[in-house]
Amino acid sequence: MRLSRAMRLKTKREFTQIRDQGKRLAKGCLVANWMVLPPGSQMQLGVITSRRLGNAVVRARARRLLREAFRLHQCDPTQPVAVVLVARASITCKKFSDVERDYLAFLRHARLLKEPS
Repeated sequence: MRLSRAMRLKTKREFTQIRDQGKRLAKGCLVANWMVLPPGSQMQLGVITSRRLGNAVVRARARRLLREAFRLHQCDPTQPVAVVLVARASITCKKFSDVERDYLAFLRHARLLKEPS
């Protein structure tokens, strides 16, 4: 399960569209903005890390953690969505398992997670 280049949000216009037209939810160390895509579309991800988090090393680690949580669970949502994840300051002291837990909590709360069978 790769996170291909086509799955990444790149332009300011895409980020703004999801923020303006989508929904928003804060869970743990992340804030998620998402918008449901038409059936058959590909999942998309954008990650935002502010300079308030810390230096470049800290921000890059936060981006890696959020992308990995998305990558591992990209098949879990019930429908394709475009997600913009914004790292909060608390992510700097968290392990991957904590970030993953917060990401799954967001999916559950937003009712995007498939029910276990």
